[in-house]
Amino acid sequence: MKPSVKTIEADVLVIGAGGAGMYAAIEAARQLGPDARVVLADRSLIGRGGATIMAQMTVAVAMGHQQDDHWEHHFNDTLTAGRGLCDPALARLLCEQGPAAIRELDDWGVGWARQDGRNGTPGSTVPMRQAHAPGHDRPRCVYVDFLNTGPAVSKTLRAQLNRMPNIQRIGDLLVTQLICEANACVGAVALDISAGTPVRLNAKATVVATGGLTRLYARNSASANMGGDGYALCLAAGAPLIDMEFVQFFPIGHLAPRLIGMDPIMWDPFRYKLGGRLLNGLHEEFVHQYGASDAGQYVVTRDLATYAITKEVAAGRGSPHGGAWLSFEHISEAQLRAAGGPVIDRLLANGIDLTRQAIEVAPIAHYHMGGVQADVHMATRVPGLFVAGEAVGGANGANRLSGNAITEALVFGRVAGESAAQYAKTHEQCVTDTAFVAAVNALVQGGAAVSGFNPAAGIETLQALMQLDVGPFRTAEGLQRALTQISALQTQMQHAKPAAGVPYDTALVDWLDLRTMLSVADCVTRAALQRTESRGAHQREDFPGMEATWERHLRITSMGQIESSQ
Repeated sequence: MKPSVKTIEADVLVIGAGGAGMYAAIEAARQLGPDARVVLADRSLIGRGGATIMAQMTVAVAMGHQQDDHWEHHFNDTLTAGRGLCDPALARLLCEQGPAAIRELDDWGVGWARQDGRNGTPGSTVPMRQAHAPGHDRPRCVYVDFLNTGPAVSKTLRAQLNRMPNIQRIGDLLVTQLICEANACVGAVALDISAGTPVRLNAKATVVATGGLTRLYARNSASANMGGDGYALCLAAGAPLIDMEFVQFFPIGHLAPRLIGMDPIMWDPFRYKLGGRLLNGLHEEFVHQYGASDAGQYVVTRDLATYAITKEVAAGRGSPHGGAWLSFEHISEAQLRAAGGPVIDRLLANGIDLTRQAIEVAPIAHYHMGGVQADVHMATRVPGLFVAGEAVGGANGANRLSGNAITEALVFGRVAGESAAQYAKTHEQCVTDTAFVAAVNALVQGGAAVSGFNPAAGIETLQALMQLDVGPFRTAEGLQRALTQISALQTQMQHAKPAAGVPYDTALVDWLDLRTMLSVADCVTRAALQRTESRGAHQREDFPGMEATWERHLRITSMGQIESSQ
C-alpha cells in the first residue's frame, strides 16, 4: 500500500533546534521577512535538546569588560589550543563576531552577570563579569551564573522564536535523509515519531545544526540525541567531513553518586578554585606518578589527568564505579559556599555533602572538534546545504579552547541562517519526486525479522567498544578491533529494520540511530587509525609524539574514503 506522506514547504529548513539551530532560524526569518517560510525541525522538543541547554559554564568572547581585550587575542588563544589544525578563517569568524552575538543576547534579556553582582537587563551599561578560563591569556568568559548559562541562552532564543510567526516549529521529527537533485540539496525526508509516518520537507536551502557525536560513547555529557546525525546526513549527501578523529574528553566528568539536573562536567571550576584532591581506589593521590603534581591545586592538564585516571583504572586501582575519587573533604563548608554558592544546596538536595564524602569522576566524552567541512558562510560543497554549531568541523582544530562551544553555536548559527536566506532568495525550488519517493520508500519498508537482534542493545554494544578502543587513548590494535566490531554490527542490523507506521516506535528509532552511529563511528575510527601521531584530543599510545608532518587534515569524502590535505 502506498504510504501516506505529509509534505511541508520551506524557504529555509533548519534541522536541529539547539542554540545554533534556533539562532539560524531566527536570522533566516529576519533576512527573508514576514512572508518567509522557515521551518525549524528537531527530533526532540524545540529548544530543549542538544548541548547548549546543558551547558552550565561560561562563554568565551573578547568583550574587554574585565580587562582590555581584542578578538585577535581570543583568536591567538584559539589557534594555540588547536595545535596547528584550526581553520584560520573559521576561527577568526568565531572570535571576531562573538561580541556582537553576546550583545544581541544581552539586548534580548539573557541576563549576563555584571560587575555590580547583578544580572544585566536590556540596555544595562554596567560592565559584564568575565572569568579567566584555562587556555586564555586574560579574563574573557561571560556567564549568567554558575548553573544557568546554557539554559538562559536557550530560554532567550526560544522567546525570540515565539515572537516570529514566520518560523514553523516542529518537534518529534527525525530526519533520515537529505534529498539532492542536480547536485543541490532540495530538502529532506523525515520520520514523524509521534505518528510513525514519513514527512517530505521541500526547501530552497537547508541548515544542518544537529550537534556532535558524543552519544557514541558510554560515558558522555551530551543529550541522547547527539549521535552524529548531521555528519551522516551530510556525508551521504556529498558534503565531506573533516578532523573526525578529534573527540574531546573531559577528565573529571561526574560518575557517582547519582546527580540529577546538574552538568556532569561541573567539577572543573570547583577543582580549579579549591584544589580538590584526585585519589585512586586506595584513596591515594596518584597524579604525580604520571609526570605532574597537583601540589594541592588544580594545575595538571586535562590530557594528563585523563591519562592518569585511565591508567589507574586499568591497573585495578579505580574507584568502585570505574573512575577516581575527587575529594573536597579538606575544604571547609564556608570555603565551599564561597566558591559554589547555591550549587552547594543543589548538591545537598542530591544527597551529596562535599564536607563528608568524596565523589567519583571519570573521563567523559564532551565535545567533537571535527564535523562537516564548510566555508565562512557555513556553506558546504553541496549547493543549498549549510551547517552550524558543532556540526561544523575545522574551527577548533585538534582541541577546543575552553568556552568556545556556545560562542561557536551563536556565531555559526547566525551566519548559517543569513547565508541560507540569501541562497533561498536567489534560487527557485525546482524538484522532482524521484529522489523523495526513493527516500520515503526506504523509510517505510521493513526488513526480514532477525531473531534476537535488538537495536537498543546494539547501541549499548557500540558505546562500550567506542569507550574502550576509540576513547581518550588509542592504539592500532584497539582501533582495528573496533572497526571489526563496527562492521559486524552493521552486518547484523542490515536486514533487521522495522517498517515505519507505528506511533512512537522505539525499535525503529533505535534502528535508525544505530545505523547513523555506526556510520559515524566508522569515520572516527578510520581517521584515528590513519593519524599516526598524538595531537590535541587525539592520543595514540603507540605514537606518543606530535609530528610536524601531520600538521594536516584528514578529510572523509565518502564512507571508507579518506584523503589528507594541508
